[in-house]
Amino acid sequence: MATKRRTRSTAATAATTAGRGPQPAEQPVAASRRLRDAADSRLAHPRRFRAGQLKALERLLQEKEEALCGALAADLGKPAAEARLTELDRVKAEIDHAQLHLGDWMADRHVKVPVSLQPAAARIQSRPLGLVLVIAPWNYPVLLLLGPLVGALAAGNAVLLKPSELAPETSALLARLIPEYLDPRAVAVVEGAAETTTELLGLRWDHIFYTGGERVGRIVAHAAAESLTPVTLELGGKSPAVVSDGNFPAIARRLAHGKFMNAGQTCVAPDYVLAVGAGAAAGLQKHLPRAIAAFYGKDPSSSRDYGRMVNDDHFVRVAGYLGDGRLVSGGSIDAAERYIEPTVLADVDPGAPVMSEEIFGPVLPIVRVDRFDDAIRFINSRPSPLAAYLFSERPRLHAAFEDQVRAGGIGHNVCNMHLAVPGLPFGGVGASGMGAYHGKAGFDTFSQQRPMLSKSARLDTLRAVYPPFGWAKRGIMRRLG
Repeated sequence: MATKRRTRSTAATAATTAGRGPQPAEQPVAASRRLRDAADSRLAHPRRFRAGQLKALERLLQEKEEALCGALAADLGKPAAEARLTELDRVKAEIDHAQLHLGDWMADRHVKVPVSLQPAAARIQSRPLGLVLVIAPWNYPVLLLLGPLVGALAAGNAVLLKPSELAPETSALLARLIPEYLDPRAVAVVEGAAETTTELLGLRWDHIFYTGGERVGRIVAHAAAESLTPVTLELGGKSPAVVSDGNFPAIARRLAHGKFMNAGQTCVAPDYVLAVGAGAAAGLQKHLPRAIAAFYGKDPSSSRDYGRMVNDDHFVRVAGYLGDGRLVSGGSIDAAERYIEPTVLADVDPGAPVMSEEIFGPVLPIVRVDRFDDAIRFINSRPSPLAAYLFSERPRLHAAFEDQVRAGGIGHNVCNMHLAVPGLPFGGVGASGMGAYHGKAGFDTFSQQRPMLSKSARLDTLRAVYPPFGWAKRGIMRRLG
């Protein structure tokens, strides 16, 4: 069935006219050398430069909103309203937060000096790391490229951006727009596929920031280890949602919204549901189909608000999960359109393929467990997820969930929304990643927290610790600690 989406050619035309037209592609080595010069010369260190770049990035998002939404529609079938809500507005919120707090973040933090070292002054300085590489994925190709850029620019770094080749229209558009709005001496974009990423990983960086899957995350970590380069890995995992009690129509709406936005291609989307008891399982099976119909109509393929799988490979992979349980709702597919209907499965075997791999698509399996403790054991028997959600109105269960579940982030009675709070760090733990960003956490990720101690030499008060160590000095040293 034909869908009401912008075609690739339409978005490509908008993208080309929005920028300055095709530009010569810069090669990884040349770009890194140029940016290394900027880092070594401390070009991006002054507060005025940082603030100016953040303002320019904000202007890019405002002035090129239509072109960016068109490119996202071409790559992912992403509705414009969803593109604004989940990508452009999220980056703008990060920029606004950084602009508001930049002065405080950059300020030195004074530290108390022990009596044995006085008189002296000690403080912690947030210093730019230097040159940062950001490798972004395809599922949120604007948010997950420009979001880390906000923290890196606020921290005073030069940055090389590598967008995903699996979102080609968005990648090409950003490659044209970023040099137009940001200072090309300090920020560059290099496009390409796996071989380009491999070449970039072989160069010298002061920090590598990667968002994507665990397999490639291991490759990035291994390459970084060769040169002892620090990394931030934002990976995925099977984020669980435990449903115990509450307002089931509202729970169903929140689960459906969190799961099926971007056609399920969201790293923190609820990957599966653990329904505690027969009542929870029945409530979900009743209300989830109603929520899906309320969002996307009886035929989601004709909805303006429902996206598509990014490519044929991902379509085939996710479509293969449709037989892994009893069909509660959905199940229709269209290979030509890369369309998979929002689908809910019940009576799912915990050992089925849909429960063994991150789905990253619009299929939501429901697994029934007898007790809340069974749900906790189920989650903890698997690799630590990027997020974990609990739907319950019982504070006791909230406390137990927070205490016993190891996950990158926790949400009570809501999915995905912790990403929308700039003051909350976002990151994984264990198999779901390492390091964090957003707000102050992003600034700190791209900064060295450098200690500084200053002590006058006019009066040498350290003579008590110089050798030789007679009985008098040993006594003084013991008393001073």
